[in-house]
Amino acid sequence: MLSTLFQTPKKLLSIYFTAGYPKLDDTTTIITALEKSGVDFIEIGMPFSDPLADGPVIQHSSTVAIENGMSAHLLFEQLSGIRGSVTIPLIIMGYFNTMMQFGVEKFLKKCKEVGIDGLIIPDLPVDVYISDYRQMFESNGVSAIFLVTPQTPEERIRKIDSVSTGFIYLVSSAAITGNNSGFTEAQREYFERIYKMRLRNPLVAGFGIHDRSTFEAATEFTSGAIVGSAFIRHLDQSGTDAIGNFIRQFDYID
Repeated sequence: MLSTLFQTPKKLLSIYFTAGYPKLDDTTTIITALEKSGVDFIEIGMPFSDPLADGPVIQHSSTVAIENGMSAHLLFEQLSGIRGSVTIPLIIMGYFNTMMQFGVEKFLKKCKEVGIDGLIIPDLPVDVYISDYRQMFESNGVSAIFLVTPQTPEERIRKIDSVSTGFIYLVSSAAITGNNSGFTEAQREYFERIYKMRLRNPLVAGFGIHDRSTFEAATEFTSGAIVGSAFIRHLDQSGTDAIGNFIRQFDYID
């Protein structure tokens, strides 16, 4: 499904949320509401006790979700019938320790079973993926999505591009998620530099995107952008009944 997602001139909007937050059983409610609101694809956060790439908002949501009882096993149970009603691509973002505890091959088989299109695993090095897990991902039809930062060398970026099968997650800065400031000229130049590399895979930006202006800045040289911390803040303030109100600010139709 990811292979056809980017065959459109529109700039794509993805939303990240933490599974099991605010309430344990909110996962499918949020996914359904996001699709209804016009989101193009969804990043489902698998809560982890030590999320290295995440800022305080997402860290807090992970802590609460774990306290609520969320786990990888329960997440797959919640997603077991999701493809009966939801058609947009679904991606899980999590950490490799969770996959290893579950069993990597078993985890990938469950992703295939419930209809997960791709995985973002920030602490899975691309070299380890190639040597140990690439065949497992490909045999289960699960895309591996890797992160690129402003500090990633060009040689590394091209290697990531050569083995990626969905898109490349273009991290807007080396900082953690949740930055509410706008984009600097240095960040714009970074986006443009990667764009001019003419990579095989589409680029999707993340980190620091929280409103229409930052979305537009992030997608000047990319195919889309992911909004995370700002959406979780909205859930804190307005709950799951007002998801469409949040999405409308990006000019999407509820």
